[in-house]
Amino acid sequence: MNTQTTTASHAAPAATATKTARAPSKLGAVIRVTSGNFIEMYDFFLFGFYATQIANAFFPATSEYAALMMTFATFGAGFFMRPLGAIFLGSYIDRIGRRKGLVLTLAIMASGTALIAFVPGYATIGLAAPFLVLIGRLLQGFSAGVELGGVSVYLSEMATPGNKGFYVSWQSASQQVAVIFSAALGYGLNHAMPKDVIADWGWRIPFFIGCSIIPVVFYIRRSLQETEAYLKQKSHPTFRQMMRTIAVNWQLVTVGAMLVVLTTVAFYMITVYTPTFGKSVLKLSTEEALLVTLCVGVSNFIWLPVMGALSDRIGRWPVMVACAALTMLTAYPALSWLIANPSFGNMVMVELWLSFLYGSYNGATIVALTEIIPAQVRTTGFSLAYSLATALFGGLTPLLSTWMIEASGDKAAPGYWMAGAATISLIATVLVYRGIVKERGTASA
Repeated sequence: MNTQTTTASHAAPAATATKTARAPSKLGAVIRVTSGNFIEMYDFFLFGFYATQIANAFFPATSEYAALMMTFATFGAGFFMRPLGAIFLGSYIDRIGRRKGLVLTLAIMASGTALIAFVPGYATIGLAAPFLVLIGRLLQGFSAGVELGGVSVYLSEMATPGNKGFYVSWQSASQQVAVIFSAALGYGLNHAMPKDVIADWGWRIPFFIGCSIIPVVFYIRRSLQETEAYLKQKSHPTFRQMMRTIAVNWQLVTVGAMLVVLTTVAFYMITVYTPTFGKSVLKLSTEEALLVTLCVGVSNFIWLPVMGALSDRIGRWPVMVACAALTMLTAYPALSWLIANPSFGNMVMVELWLSFLYGSYNGATIVALTEIIPAQVRTTGFSLAYSLATALFGGLTPLLSTWMIEASGDKAAPGYWMAGAATISLIATVLVYRGIVKERGTASA
């Protein structure tokens, strides 16, 4: 009796100590792995936030519309590098490990960020200016092609049982921290500096700040530990074996890309394109447009882990179907009402509704994608599916939204684009969760 009591009394503190030690370890790992994701997305958002200033600096044209189109075309060009990054960097991570691969993607991304921050304008070096900015965007796209997949897979493999949705949601949540930080920074600069100074050179300040953060993030990410799930794999396939496995499961990768079409379109619609939409279409001030974006970032940050955790409890399927259907039905009517009643308060309401739909759908979808891709090529398969969706749909959202408004004369036309994306993802959700498309097995085995 006494022996058992003594043993129990020693065991309880030991168990408590183990849990206490494990909790900071998990939290630290989440922060370390998502820190690079933050800086990668931070620079992407700045490109959208300061699209007008970037257009004036690097893409002089006869009209604001033409300059914006060239800027957003350059922004979109980076996304066409993502599938290549997914294939080559993804296979590298699947072969040599999650940790080393995530350090490499951060280094490539840093090169692209530095180019955009320090390249002189068109007035100084002529055509070399837009060319170098394009190179910077291509490097960022190549890196981003596997960054999101690498982070998502790392989080899914380190998650505690029954909590994958909650853990993986922090990949997207870290992006929202970047939205909040960059929007707040832009809002502060617009209050502290005259508009002509911002237009001339002040817009570069946030990019310089991003460059100064990169060494810190690089140091943090180097301390990552390899995931147990990866270390337990008995063999790691070669590049040729991975490509064979991807080819065998091409239907699964295609449907996976369809699953995240809504995620990518909604994300770039309510974050990167929002400042331009607010200023150019609704005629709000720069400060008001950035403040709306800040509210969207906070809303996204809240809904992503909440709905990721909910999907752990009730399943991915109910959350994904409900949110995709609601987006399909309400995206255009919501924007149409906003156009008819333009104001700062109304824009906040509409954007927060779209944020709820995005955060809820994404919270369940990203973890779902990690679950349907074969384990041995999880990073490559996830990254390829996500990159294809982003290149063909999400990354083109600012460009196509600008064009659709100009071509149709309907200022709410981007709502059709978002509703179409929701339709594609709804179909994909049915295909996956009704067993119509299944994993065919790992050809590399």
